[in-house]
Amino acid sequence: MPDSAVEVVDLSVSRGKQQVLHGVGFALPPGSVTGLLGPSGSGKTTLLRAIVGVQRIRSGSVTVLGLPAGTAALRERVGYVTQQPSVYGDLTIRQNARYFAKIQGVSAAAAEAAIRDVGLADIADRLVDALSGGQRARVSLACALLAQPAVLVLDEPTVGLDPVLRRDIWARFHALAEAGTTLLVSSHVMDEADRCERLLLLREGRLLADGTPAELRGATGAPDLEEAFLRLILRQTDASDDRKVLA
Repeated sequence: MPDSAVEVVDLSVSRGKQQVLHGVGFALPPGSVTGLLGPSGSGKTTLLRAIVGVQRIRSGSVTVLGLPAGTAALRERVGYVTQQPSVYGDLTIRQNARYFAKIQGVSAAAAEAAIRDVGLADIADRLVDALSGGQRARVSLACALLAQPAVLVLDEPTVGLDPVLRRDIWARFHALAEAGTTLLVSSHVMDEADRCERLLLLREGRLLADGTPAELRGATGAPDLEEAFLRLILRQTDASDDRKVLA
């Protein structure tokens, strides 16, 4: 096992003429829960896609479990839950879970456990097309958990969930990390930040902060993470304005 489960070095990504990521770099240790936070349009999804290996990059490198991101050997070792549910609408929750369990060589009992873990056991025989957006997202999450991936990348997995279920799912994330899975979870919900061991703050395609919640509060003198992030953003804005004046 490499020292870092995920290593991103000087990563830049462009879409058309627009540069989306600007020299982003960080490393994630195995068995950790890292939060990726930032406003809409900050480049979070693009960064996650680069780590999974489905995003063309302009420069830099992304290494996952010691291999270049997107390498065929990583397909069974990296799980990815997108913002848009990636399950079959004409199948029930249970049928989806058992289908993905079968193709991944996992038991039907594991499929049932995954359904319970995301709070859908009571409606397991309901068609996915009949579910709410938040429920469909949970079906995708259940299917991603089946293979017990070494790296699990989650793009806003708790959107639309009630506080109790969100708490339970975060407990599941930490249980996975304790068993050795490395998780990177994107969110724009500040109260989820304190559930992470480490935080990456992305804004306008640049990594603005990288540290534990306590380190970020300490570095800014803020009483909470929302205020800490605000102060970091204001510092970036002031520094940018100073550069423009000097230019």
